[in-house]
Amino acid sequence: MPEPRVFSFRLGEELAAAFARHQVEYLFIGKAGAIFHGFPDTTQDADVFPLKSPDNGRHIASALRDLGFVVEDQQEAELVRGKAFVQVRNGPFDVDLIFAPDGIETFAHAKRRSKMIDGRFPVASLEDIINSKRAANRAKDRESLPRLEAFLQYLKEKGE
Repeated sequence: MPEPRVFSFRLGEELAAAFARHQVEYLFIGKAGAIFHGFPDTTQDADVFPLKSPDNGRHIASALRDLGFVVEDQQEAELVRGKAFVQVRNGPFDVDLIFAPDGIETFAHAKRRSKMIDGRFPVASLEDIINSKRAANRAKDRESLPRLEAFLQYLKEKGE
């Protein structure tokens, strides 16, 4: 199996294409989502907020397998039941599937506020990404919050 790669726009394209082929309902969140908004930073993994449903969980498992991930039966069962947090580390890059992200009410609420970037990347609003990082309150999130908030202010001043 190849070494895991740092998450990039190119890998986001691969993930988005596989999710589209398998009809996965999801939003990019976390730093990956912020990067799609134009935030100048890097991340080690893709954070994804999928719709919690058995069918969507099965679609996710199929899409990940299509990309070369090894999805064991137990992990597929976690996806189907919508376990709050599922880390997938046995593929070409790392993916965190977060069915219940801190600071975001529901998938439906986040979806209404989301933005389709470049016609193919469903991304949570930058406000939701910031709220989630604030609510998670991890050291690495606290470190990035001032920069994310400044970036949001910059976008607002530009009228975006």
